[in-house]
Amino acid sequence: MSIEKIRIAMADDHALLRKSLATVINSMEEFEVIISVDNGKLLLEALKTTNMLPQVCILDINMPEMNGYETARELFNSYPEIKIIALSMYDNEQNVIQMIRNGATGYLLKDADPEELRRAILDVVTYGFYQSNLTKGKLLRTVPHEDELSENELNFLKLCCSELSYKEIAEKMFKSPRTIDGYRDSLFSKLDVTSRTGLVLYAIKTGIVPINGK
Repeated sequence: MSIEKIRIAMADDHALLRKSLATVINSMEEFEVIISVDNGKLLLEALKTTNMLPQVCILDINMPEMNGYETARELFNSYPEIKIIALSMYDNEQNVIQMIRNGATGYLLKDADPEELRRAILDVVTYGFYQSNLTKGKLLRTVPHEDELSENELNFLKLCCSELSYKEIAEKMFKSPRTIDGYRDSLFSKLDVTSRTGLVLYAIKTGIVPINGK
């Protein structure tokens, strides 16, 4: 009895990496790459003509024609059922935050090993989100009740989802940098996360902050 495979689409302008990644994914019994293109514009065009939509799209961030941010937003608006995993060369917090705000539900570095890639795909399909070391925490567990977070913590959490630095958040909240550090550390403890990215993914998943696509 054959098992229905999880359908994968890929967009990455580095042809060698894209083909190598497709080979790795296709070697795993759970997955099948059905679309492989070099930019977001071509991906969206392919989705309009395919007989079977992918369940997961893996997007490079830096692409010609249409980059990963724009592509993620369009996918979220037009195909909300498709899960998005962002792929990047760089462990840059602002890149992660912007991709999550635009609809990505997972984030991988290009040097991730095959097992992490496999786990990321399975997690976004099964749970809706993938928790990497950047975003690990209580996202797949019971989350705190909103009344466990103070008003200042909630305001700080919302501002973490913006492009503001911690210093700029302090100025916007009329608080000292030390006080802002206190809110951050308190939320790290309450939510069991270790980075700003983890805070953003928590805020998106729980609906405290909407995805930009909406």
